[in-house]
Amino acid sequence: MLEIFSYSFMQRGFLVGNVIGLVVPLIGVFLNLKRLSLIGHTLSHVALAGVALGIFLGVYPVSLAIIVAVAAAIGIENLRHSGYRGYAELSLAIILASGLGLATILISLSDSNVAVYSYLFGSISLVTRQDLLLIVPLGVVVGVGVLIYYYGFFSVAFNEEEAQLSGVPVKIFNIIFMVMVAVVVALSMRIIGGLLISSLIVLPVAASLQVARSFKGTVFYSMLFGVISVNTGLFLSFYWDLAPGGTIILTSVSLLLLTFVFKGIKRVSKIKELILGEKRVGNEKGTG
Repeated sequence: MLEIFSYSFMQRGFLVGNVIGLVVPLIGVFLNLKRLSLIGHTLSHVALAGVALGIFLGVYPVSLAIIVAVAAAIGIENLRHSGYRGYAELSLAIILASGLGLATILISLSDSNVAVYSYLFGSISLVTRQDLLLIVPLGVVVGVGVLIYYYGFFSVAFNEEEAQLSGVPVKIFNIIFMVMVAVVVALSMRIIGGLLISSLIVLPVAASLQVARSFKGTVFYSMLFGVISVNTGLFLSFYWDLAPGGTIILTSVSLLLLTFVFKGIKRVSKIKELILGEKRVGNEKGTG
């Protein structure tokens, strides 16, 4: 079974995948707390325009995807707090429409639809050394950045108004966070795919909310479920010849369903304990 690691492209795929499996759910916890889980969907489509532009110009696509996604993230943040305050979904819709329109045009002008397809749905075999040297360091930077600004991100995500009254530089934290989200989404397109990355932002967090008892617990379980999803998905996609992105997402869905089952079993056991406790008390009163 371990012969999978004898292939250099799988070694690169697993290394990149584990970095993505850690940082995407980590970012996803704060995004879901801010009620902006759909931002991953928006930025992935905008990043696709950067990929198509890179292929069209003959430039490394991931680098342009990062630049375009960061610009879009800053644009979303400005629209969300100026032109459409209180209507965050409108800012997402505007950027999404612009990104999709640009991506469609650039893809039609591109000569390599196969390359674009690999960024849409993810590909293990096409992960290059150049991808490795960009994705891993930037993923580590994002992870360390979240740890450094953890409490600032938490306070801003939980309640921006209270955070501002407490002296937290809300605007700066929001911009830093949105840039991190854009970078993570662009980096994830290589393994997960642009059409599926938003699912990895949401699903591990949804699963962790079923079992965690605190915010830190939610962060831990989200990252754990993300890593399990990526590794299991990569193994299955290799041995069963499946698309890696879709396999990772379906694995994440399976984990979510398992947490529902686990929570249901716990609820039933608690009910049984209560019933047995009441019977025991009743028997004690009867014998007394």
